[in-house]
Amino acid sequence: MAGQVNPFRPGAGHIPPYLAGRKGESEEFRRLLKQDVVLENMVITGLRGVGKTVLLDTFRPEAIQSGWAWAGDNISESSSSSEERLAIRLMTDLAVITSTIVIGEKEFLGIGYRPEKQLVEQTFDYDLMWSLFQSTPGLVADKLKKVLESAWRCIQCTRRRGLVFAYDEAQNLSDNPSCNEYPLSLLLDVFQSIQKKGIPILLILAGLPTLFPNLVGARTYAERMFRVVFLDHLNDTDTRDAILVPLREFPVFYRTVFGVFVPEIIRMSGGYPYFIQFICRELYDVQPQVHDADGQQEVDFGFPVPDVIRKLDADFYAGRWARTTDRQRELLSVIAHLDSADEEFTVREIVIKSKTLLPKPFRPSHVNQMLSTLANAGIVYKNRHGKYSFAVPLLRQFILRQQHA
Repeated sequence: MAGQVNPFRPGAGHIPPYLAGRKGESEEFRRLLKQDVVLENMVITGLRGVGKTVLLDTFRPEAIQSGWAWAGDNISESSSSSEERLAIRLMTDLAVITSTIVIGEKEFLGIGYRPEKQLVEQTFDYDLMWSLFQSTPGLVADKLKKVLESAWRCIQCTRRRGLVFAYDEAQNLSDNPSCNEYPLSLLLDVFQSIQKKGIPILLILAGLPTLFPNLVGARTYAERMFRVVFLDHLNDTDTRDAILVPLREFPVFYRTVFGVFVPEIIRMSGGYPYFIQFICRELYDVQPQVHDADGQQEVDFGFPVPDVIRKLDADFYAGRWARTTDRQRELLSVIAHLDSADEEFTVREIVIKSKTLLPKPFRPSHVNQMLSTLANAGIVYKNRHGKYSFAVPLLRQFILRQQHA
């Protein structure tokens, strides 16, 4: 394998060598970029490991090529803990674009014994934004609207078609009535108001499946503001492409080895992009090149499946599992034995199943409380139909493996 670099990249948010199975989602984004008046924004949601961050990153060059400016980052819990902190987050990201736009001149006092006033270019940088924000009367929403409207007038002079705000990990956005802070409602109110004025500012949010219910819970009109794209696992054809297309420029040895194991990789990965990259990286690394007497390459068909699964468990699942209590693990084990565990489940189903599996079954109130705690930990989530699902792909299989470890 000398001279050949492993093409597979299972890191968090790392763009794979070939993005398989997301053409429909990319076409939908391009459709949104063609809006003269922004009527629809986008939510990208799905379980961890389905490629939300990767897809969002591929949208950026498409937006810029289409004439849109792009601002955004991850939404952390700290940056969305209050309305003002969220406004600061947006202005900080926006200033990266506007700080290069000259809007006039300002006087600058030089240095020296008898300093003279000099004229320097004034840009719409963060300091100017913050000054405008503070001097605008009204609530935080009023101040942020003023900043965004002023920023758009500057950006418009650069002949941009519009501005995209894109945020990952947006499930961290939430209102906090106990502290009288409503950052999520602020975000929705501000963007709806800006878009109603015909200002082409588009909002793209990516996050776990709790994201969209949170949006609707904050403002019911959010359901009409967003086009929801739910990323699921890849089908067998797209999974095969994700495995083999990165090897097109590689010697036949590599394509032969991976071609033999395609069905096994499909089964092990469940079609989830992160798992595909992880398993393929491991397979690539464990396959030595063997030469026969004539110097021709032969194929070694060894694939240590148990070792790869063990490493995947340690890298992807172990951290989350370690943070659960013994009683929570009992609950998760009960769920894993439900026929519907890979789809969705109810409190009632868990209670009934626990009576057949545990000497001390769960009570409904206890299940509700524990599911809420597990949801906050990102292990399960509650969908809009009042049922729960695992927030981590193939978690059922991992739990069952722990019972037999």
